[in-house]
Amino acid sequence: MPTATPLDSLDPDAPLAWRHLWLIDALRWVRGDESDVQACVSRVRAFLDAVQATPEAQARWRRWWGHFIGTVDLTPLLADHGFAPRTAFLSEFGNRLRKKVLPGTPETTDMAELFDLLLSSRFDVRWLKALDSETLRRLRSELVAPSEAVPENAAAAASGFWQSALMDALVFCVSQISATGFASEIRSRMSPEAQAERPFHELPADFEALRRAVNGHGARSPEAVAAADVLRLQLDSCRHAAYTVYSHLEEHGVSVGIVFRLRQLRERIVRVKELLDCLQSEQPERATAALLADLAQVGIDNRSIRSLVAASSHLTAAKVAERSAESGEHYITRNGTEYREMLRKAAGGGAIVGVTVWVKFLMVGLGLTAFWGGFANGVNYATSFVVIMLLHLTLATKQPAVTAPAMVAKLRDIKEPGAVRRFVDEVANLFRSQVASIVGNIGMVIPVVVLISLAMQLVTGQAMVDEEKARQVLKDISLLGPLVLFAAFTGVLLFASSIIAGWVENWYVFHNLDSAMTHNPRFTAVLGRERAARWARFTRQNISGLAANISLGFMLGLVPAFMAFFGIGLDVRHVTLSAGQVSAAAVALGWAVFAEPAFWWAVAGVLAIGPINLGVSFYLAFRLALQAQAISEVNRELIRTAIRRRIRVAPLSFLLPPRGAVVDEDDLSPPPDATAAPGTPTSNG
Repeated sequence: MPTATPLDSLDPDAPLAWRHLWLIDALRWVRGDESDVQACVSRVRAFLDAVQATPEAQARWRRWWGHFIGTVDLTPLLADHGFAPRTAFLSEFGNRLRKKVLPGTPETTDMAELFDLLLSSRFDVRWLKALDSETLRRLRSELVAPSEAVPENAAAAASGFWQSALMDALVFCVSQISATGFASEIRSRMSPEAQAERPFHELPADFEALRRAVNGHGARSPEAVAAADVLRLQLDSCRHAAYTVYSHLEEHGVSVGIVFRLRQLRERIVRVKELLDCLQSEQPERATAALLADLAQVGIDNRSIRSLVAASSHLTAAKVAERSAESGEHYITRNGTEYREMLRKAAGGGAIVGVTVWVKFLMVGLGLTAFWGGFANGVNYATSFVVIMLLHLTLATKQPAVTAPAMVAKLRDIKEPGAVRRFVDEVANLFRSQVASIVGNIGMVIPVVVLISLAMQLVTGQAMVDEEKARQVLKDISLLGPLVLFAAFTGVLLFASSIIAGWVENWYVFHNLDSAMTHNPRFTAVLGRERAARWARFTRQNISGLAANISLGFMLGLVPAFMAFFGIGLDVRHVTLSAGQVSAAAVALGWAVFAEPAFWWAVAGVLAIGPINLGVSFYLAFRLALQAQAISEVNRELIRTAIRRRIRVAPLSFLLPPRGAVVDEDDLSPPPDATAAPGTPTSNG
């Protein structure tokens, strides 16, 4: 047990900042090297022993404590610590960013600000929870005893100061809960049944009844306990009413701001119940230690920007994945007819990309600056991709980001018999569709580019590109260069375009813009009712595709230019565009190019770009969809096992459409893992 304690350096008459610095050092001494929780408990006992060893030490400690509670406002810590000051996502994001960058000061009377300096480690949560009942009772006797040395603070230092702080904190929390429930964006999205019950209307009256009971009969009187029980039931009613907003968001689009406010509301209700426990518990010191541990944990979590984004955007990510899944169903072939149709659509898309390659090389001759050259390429790509979409053709690399969520959607009922087999069927269908789309795209873009280039040679005497540019193209797309990195980066952009598409569609639905376009008087006055309705239907059906293709086009064109501005040499490599460029280079260099190693390294590069584009995009979308559907690690391993079994039993099903149903040897009955609860250990886990 340590022999020296922080009590030796305690100065009750020191300035405010120095008194708080002493407390920070004392808690650092208790924390030690953060290796042993019981050692922390022993240090707390050692400090209490030192305080109670002599009357002089006890008087000095109580004088210091009297000054502390007389100058520091405890209510903000109890009521507001861990909550956004303006219950808005962006303001809380800025607040956390400020705390990350700017240091805090101990020269403050706001206990909420000081608390982050006092208990800043996750280890603090552990040792606070480890304090035994006897140690907590001794602490309470020292913290709530009146200070005889400072008479003007005697009333505040008595046990009543804690009850007063708790009641003030309850006032603030209940007021914030009521204000959130009455906010128009929350109230208007509650279910009709929740609005009819009016739980938020009754909440202030129920709290006022509690306050009267506490003031009139005491915090632990039967009257106060009964009033607190009524308040808890009313808080539960408010929570259930707020949860009905999620159903509205699921149907009509998600707002990160609303999800954030609902999360704050739920946490404030939890805080009110914790404060009630501290007020009325038979062991108030135990309830207080639990509250302090929770406040320490909340303070740590609320300094994390990642946790804020993750918690508030989870529902948005799920909605984006769901909307992508709706689009992805159109890109999965399941029989021979659909497979041949995919080849036809992919061939049409490849033909249009061939024209895009020609326009791209035309713009090279304009000598544009990096930004305007990238912008012009973005316009070219976006126009090409939108035309492909409107003609109902296919671009291979656009599929993975939307087909992955469609596949994961099949796993919602993974515990049902045959669910895993159906998912493996979908994996085979998807892989087969990707092969068909790549073959169709490349199989048509090459002859189209070759024909355009030969026609230009015949008419103008020059091919699509000159010899110098042709050799540069072969060098850029060579497998020997940084092509793998560029192709993977392009896969990230492909995934990003699907996220943008899902977000834009969610925003469109959330603001009910199709109805506004159909019925808004100013809109119908210009277009007429029938045309406005047609525009609304068209926009609703194509908003996701337009957002995805336009964003992808401009990212492919502009992102390399921006990267170059910052000295980052990242470029994009798209399989269909790259195949067209290599074809143009081959025509420009003539038959002799087939004898050059550079050409074959470029061909190898094109063959590598496709799988990398698709693989990276699919992987990112698949991970997002798995998180959105909350698929457990046990079930993920089950899926991997089932896919490996299908590859062993029917490998051709991944390349050619089946003539009949593929049945694995284990498909007649569901694998034992399929019915395992998430987190249950299995042989595959």
